Amino acid sequence: MTEQDLWRPTRRRLTDAVLAALAPVAACSLALGGLTTWAGAGKAGSPARITVSHGRVLLPFGDSTDTAALFDIANVGGADDRLVDVTSTATHGRITLSGHRMLGGRVAYKPDVTSARVPAGGALSMSPRGVDVTLRAGAGWRVGDMVPFTLHFERSAPVETIAVVIRPSDSGP
Repeated sequence: MTEQDLWRPTRRRLTDAVLAALAPVAACSLALGGLTTWAGAGKAGSPARITVSHGRVLLPFGDSTDTAALFDIANVGGADDRLVDVTSTATHGRITLSGHRMLGGRVAYKPDVTSARVPAGGALSMSPRGVDVTLRAGAGWRVGDMVPFTLHFERSAPVETIAVVIRPSDSGP
């Protein structure tokens, strides 16, 4: 073996090797720092955790039996979820999720929606001017009656809750 065949480290070769190794190390350090922050905030891998409160059913007006049920749904978990269905043994007919839409001017309509988003760390507060549950009221419902509901979610277990029958004027803004 001749002296020319021997590999000799030069300042240039050492600099190139260090720089080549530094890029992946920096990227891994940055990713690890981000994951540590995310996990420290309690959001790493936590599923949706749904709670339902303030259930109310609007008392139908006049001869109509069609009405709306409204719920406040909170998600204290780290993943989004979706309300996909609502059922009740105390109502008659089909129960649907509806959304309020404006066509312009003073014309509005309530189309059925397939689901309603409940964001991670957020809430869905139903109202007559937003998302609500459209249903047919039971015969003889009066203010103060309690109506059982089960709310079904895309990822979370169903939540059983009670809604109180109120006058529409008591539903808030």
